Amino acid sequence: MRKRVLEIVWRAHEPIGAYEILAELAKERAKAAPPTVYRALVFLMDAGLVHRIDSLNAFLGCHAPERVHVAQFLVCRGCHRVVELDDPGLNRILAEKSRSVGFRIEPIALEIKGLCADCAATAA
Repeated sequence: MRKRVLEIVWRAHEPIGAYEILAELAKERAKAAPPTVYRALVFLMDAGLVHRIDSLNAFLGCHAPERVHVAQFLVCRGCHRVVELDDPGLNRILAEKSRSVGFRIEPIALEIKGLCADCAATAA
């Protein structure tokens, strides 16, 4: 089940909701249920293979699962396209600033909302 959920998330190449994953699984397995999908997603997130995009209530395959990192996402509020960044300098600044105020950062995903080039051109 975990492998199949991972395949569905990666195949999308864009954020995908748990119920979209469930609908895909239901085509193959009659007894697919939300708790099963959520358990698989939690496992995949813990393994660093999938990220949760909170603002979209969706999941996205990690572009660098081979190493632990703080994910940074540019989330388009127009089309919901997501681009994952991995800026060590930004991670270092966040770590330094949080330490200076006595705050311990837990594994996070930083979401930066705005408009992608296509949506910005359409809005102009």
